[in-house]
This record gives sequence, structure tokens and C-alpha cells, in this order.
Amino acid sequence: MGRAFQNRKESMAKTADAKTKVYSKYGREIYVCAKAGGTDPNSNLALRGLIERAKKDQVPSHVIDKALDKASGAGGEDFSIARYEGFGPGNAMVIVECLTDNPNRTFGDVRGCFTKTKSKIGTPGSVSHMFDHCAIFAFAGDDEEAVLEALMEADVDVTDIEHADGHITVFAPHTDYAKAKQALWDSFGEIDFEADEIQFLPQTTTAVEGDDVAAFEKLLGMLNDLDDVQNVYHSGELPESD
Repeated sequence: MGRAFQNRKESMAKTADAKTKVYSKYGREIYVCAKAGGTDPNSNLALRGLIERAKKDQVPSHVIDKALDKASGAGGEDFSIARYEGFGPGNAMVIVECLTDNPNRTFGDVRGCFTKTKSKIGTPGSVSHMFDHCAIFAFAGDDEEAVLEALMEADVDVTDIEHADGHITVFAPHTDYAKAKQALWDSFGEIDFEADEIQFLPQTTTAVEGDDVAAFEKLLGMLNDLDDVQNVYHSGELPESD
């Protein structure tokens, strides 16, 4: 599957304003995750992983605590998951994940980004069938066979495992996220995960070239600037910067 998962969020947190957006996105995601599965990270493994990731991205503790406090109270915002799909410049496939309290507004904002960059927003399922919805764990290690054995004993359907430069990366179906994480902890103790998340990984990549490069980067930038957008996944293969 390669290391495509490392390539996202490239445009995030470059300025103080962008960092504020990152904090807001994490706060919203933590709130929704805690509201759905409980505010105790020990029993809500998705929440625990999310909090750990937020701390690694230097999200202040007060942002995390505020989201948890809000989730533990009655009422609060009613955010729902919205996912949009389409084709960007160069015909690269794009998936946009959002958390929104107003789906009509969010769809209009996302569609505007596609329209302004001469891209095409599609119907649900138009491109997602060309992505794998994966749980991804990356951590320091050398014994790939021991990791695979531990996961298989826990009945985790491992789709791929990589070992390179003293690091192991595990890919499993997103539905096996909690089971895989618990199996790794049970076998190897409190692992310091370098990656611990669920992502859409493209099955194939599309080379974005010429004038399409700037347009594609503009599309990604516009989408990431939207408050309701949590993640943007794509199949675009952009030329490396000098």
C-alpha cells in the first residue's frame, strides 16, 4: 500500500491561523467521538488514539478538555458526518470528509471549491470504491512476523504489513481498528504509535501534471480552509517540490 498515508495534511498548520483551524478540527472530532463512544479514553480506543494524535500535533490540553467537557454534558451541537466525492484537476479522485451541523451549507461550500477549480463533484460512491478504508498503525519495530502473528491470533484481518528502516506499518480494515490496536497493546505493551488512524488510501494514483498542479493545490487549499472539512484524501500524485 505504500506510505501514502504520510502525505496528507501537507498544507496544514503552516501559520498561526492554520493552527487555529487544526485545533478547531481536532476539538470537533474529539467531541463527536466522545459523544458517540463515551468520554473515557480507556474504554473508547478511537478517542484515545485521537487524543494522542492531537497531542502529537501540539493541540493545547485546554482544547481537548473543552471538547470532552462539552461531550459529557447534555445537549450540545448535533454534528453529523458528511462525505463528498469527485474528480479534481488532472482527473485525480478526491474524497472530502466533513463534520457538520448544517449539511446544506457544507455541501454548498464544498461544491464551490470544486466549481472554482474546474473540478467535478460526484455522487456518493463515485470514487470511494477506488479507495481502501483502512486502519493504519505505524511504530518502531523489527519483528514483522511477531506482529503479524499477534494480529492473526486476535482475528484481525490484516490487509498489508510493511517493515522498513526499523519501522513497522500495519494496514487493516477500518472495522478492525479497535481490535487491532488492542491486540498490539496486549502483545507489545504501550506502543508509541507514529500513525494511529483511519484513512482512505487510493488503490491507484493519478499523475497530476502541468497547469493542473497549481489548480489541484488550490482545490486542496480551499477545502482545507473550510471549517467543516476534517480530512481530504486523493489519488493525485504531485511532482516533488524543489
